[in-house]
Amino acid sequence: MTPQTASEKNRAICLLAPVVPVLVVDDAKDAAPLAQALVAGGLPALEVTLRTPAALDVIREMAAVPGGVVGAGTLLTPKDVEDAKAAGATFGVSPGATDILLDACEANDLPLLPGVATATEAMRLLERGYTVQKFFPAEANGGAPALKGIGAPIPQVSFCPTGGVSLKNANDYLSLSNTLCVGGSWVAPKDVVAAGDWDKIKALATEAAALTR
Repeated sequence: MTPQTASEKNRAICLLAPVVPVLVVDDAKDAAPLAQALVAGGLPALEVTLRTPAALDVIREMAAVPGGVVGAGTLLTPKDVEDAKAAGATFGVSPGATDILLDACEANDLPLLPGVATATEAMRLLERGYTVQKFFPAEANGGAPALKGIGAPIPQVSFCPTGGVSLKNANDYLSLSNTLCVGGSWVAPKDVVAAGDWDKIKALATEAAALTR
């Protein structure tokens, strides 16, 4: 898969809803009902981070949920890419970008949303053909004002800011012309997931889906 094709696919995924849930799931038994609640609330694009031993099983379970578009986050190595693809992930997200990781995603036909924190990193990825990128960690890197500043001289790149994004500040990012969507974990709090309160998750998703770009 070329970087241009990957960017086209990720642009379409980012435009499915204003928020992509960033999910850290400890138990695979929670995967299907969590995905069902998020999709029912209007958030079909789901990023499952590879931060728990259950992550690949969670991706497998969520990939079977109708209406869901499941991706793997925290991709760091070629093995991560291969394992995520085999588990059913249809897109990938990384905190940064290395040539080895980009090569692996392109070879495995897994569209990657690569992470950047600076204008130089964004330009480097743009040179390679990636026009859709992840701004991370967003708040620690100056928040919406910083992303607006980067966007002015590099209008060719669109972003999904993640890291410190919440319901409180999501609109600051979504109001920017270079922001397609935001990524956030607030729609699936760990205590709510652990309690199995899927109605609460659906309500949080519905609230997030109502945000406007």
